[in-house]
This record gives sequence, C-alpha cells and structure tokens, in this order.
Amino acid sequence: MLVDRILRALGRNGRSLPAALRELHSAEELRTILEREKTRADRSNMAFSLVAFTPREASTAQETLVCLAKILKRRLRCTDETGWLNERQIGAVLPATLPQGAWKLAHDVCVGFGKLEPPHCEVYSYPLDSQDPGEECLNGSHAETESERPVAALEPMFVQPLAMWKRCLDVVGASVALVLFSPALVPVALAVKLTSPGPVFFRQLRAGLGGKAFPMYKFRTMRTGADLLKAQLMDQNEVDGPAFKIKNDPRITAVGRFLRRTSIDEVPQLWNVLKGDMSLVGPRPLPCDESIACSPWQKQRLHVMPGLTCICQVKGRSKISFDEWMRMDRDYVDNVSLTKDLKILLATVPAVMFGKGAY
Repeated sequence: MLVDRILRALGRNGRSLPAALRELHSAEELRTILEREKTRADRSNMAFSLVAFTPREASTAQETLVCLAKILKRRLRCTDETGWLNERQIGAVLPATLPQGAWKLAHDVCVGFGKLEPPHCEVYSYPLDSQDPGEECLNGSHAETESERPVAALEPMFVQPLAMWKRCLDVVGASVALVLFSPALVPVALAVKLTSPGPVFFRQLRAGLGGKAFPMYKFRTMRTGADLLKAQLMDQNEVDGPAFKIKNDPRITAVGRFLRRTSIDEVPQLWNVLKGDMSLVGPRPLPCDESIACSPWQKQRLHVMPGLTCICQVKGRSKISFDEWMRMDRDYVDNVSLTKDLKILLATVPAVMFGKGAY
C-alpha cells in the first residue's frame, strides 16, 4: 500500500498518517489528473504547471509534509490539485498556469513555513517552449530565493516504461537480424567508402524516449556536408509539417540511393536497439529540431521508445502526410501490445522488399 510505504519512508511505520496527508490524492490519482490536464492543454493550447515539493531532511520529513499540506490547502485555487508524486514528494497541479505563476506559488509556500525549514521546490511545465522558460524566473523579482531554478519539461513524466516482453523481443530480434545481415555489412561499408569521400556511418542526434536526445546511426547515404545545404533546399521540400524530404535529393550519392530504396542504410540502428536507445517497433525518431517544432499533441509520440519500424513504415512512408504519420504514431502509443508489434514486424518485410514509399 502507498500509505504504508510513505509511513516507512517517514520512519513512522505503525502509526496513523496525519489527517492533512490523508487528504492528498494518491500517486495513481495524481497521474490521472496530470494526464487529464495534458489532454486539456493539447486541446486549448494553454500551458499548465506542476510544483514538486521535497523535504530537505529525513528527520523532519513528516513535519515538513504536514505543514506543506496545510499551507497548500489554504493557498491553492479550487481548480488546483495536490497529491503524492512518490513516497517523499508532494505535487501541486496548477491548470492554466505559466511557470512564472508556479514559481510565485513555490516562493509564497516557502515563506509560509516561518522558522521551519521549507522544502526543496521544482517547477515543471507543459508544454515547455524550446527557449528556457526558467530564465525569466531567474531574473525576476524572486530570483534571490534558492528555489528559483530553470523550469523542466513535464513530458518525461508521461513516458511509458518499457515492458519486459518488448525489451526481450528487441534484444533477440536485433541480435538475430545483425547475424543475418553480417555478411553484407563489409561490402556495404566498402561501397560507401570507395564511392564518396567521408565516413562510412552517419551519426545524427534524434529525439528519443521522453524527448531525450541520442545518437542514431545509419550507413552514410549523402555526401559530406549535406546538412549545410539543407537550408538552400527548403523551398523544394516535398513533405508537410516540420519534416524535410526530397524525392530526388541532390545530396544523395548513387550508392546511397540504392541503400535508401532497400532500407539497408537503416541496419546500423540495430545497434541502437541493442543499446536500448530504440526498440524494433515504435515511432520513427525525428531529428531534434524537427521534434521540437512538432505541436504538443504530436509530441506524445515521445511517450514510448522510438523504433526501427512503425505503422507509418508499412503504410506508405513518404507517401502519407505528416499529420497522418503523427496520428498513426499516437494510435501506436495508445495501443502498445505484443500482438501489434509482431504484426508490424511481419508487415515490414514486404514493405522493405518492394520499397514502398522509400526514397
């Protein structure tokens, strides 16, 4: 039971939980509230914030939490919610509240503690702009308080933990695939190296689970310095949304065009799967700048591990619109299952063989 874990963490196991703490939402209830506010924010395009309070000293944790619960009950609006984030941390969910307002609440709550040492405060916001929203707080009227720190994104709190069956499928599947492809790896590497100056592998930062950047690997299919020419080709972009793709991209080498059409350029990503950066099945990881440019509802694709293949890959790839692609990813996020993963993996084979939508 959550209450028992809280009691043990506070060193008061066997004694009743104070009334002020019993009135707080459980961790499960608070997560449901966060999910509800996220959905509301996506529809209304209005941000909301979460303030997390953590006692600084274990010896006075219960006294701090009881005082905190009482202060929050007096200060919060009727639309705000409070509950347990974990055994030693209380969260206050503030609908339609920007980070500045959340930091003001944190400051006022800490002032209300008087002589008792106030808790450590952290502010999370959804959605979080690409610019650092904590900068204004740091330079504001309350910048002298210790709790004023840069604001963190709430997205990682919505991340779905990787199921054991999925990780097992990833490790076994990627290992078998690497063994099967191993005879072709050296000839492909030689073809890339001998036909175009530059490295064999292309390394690019992509947005992974919870938006965390990771280096994704591919066989290089473009000439070196291709990224520097992207701005010059933007007017030729053939896909909508923040994605960028040209069917007859002049930056692609002759060998690279073959590798893309056959999807052989993606084989090094099996190493990403083994490392745990990616899964065999999941939303394709976007470059970080393209991921940042996505709208909040589209960023929900970051709640699961990105994948080597996905629904989009077997239903047309570049032939579908960006919004359709994002909706397919959202459908996958909402319905992850072993059966679905196996169906997508089986459907990927003919899609790759016939090069459906690949360029």
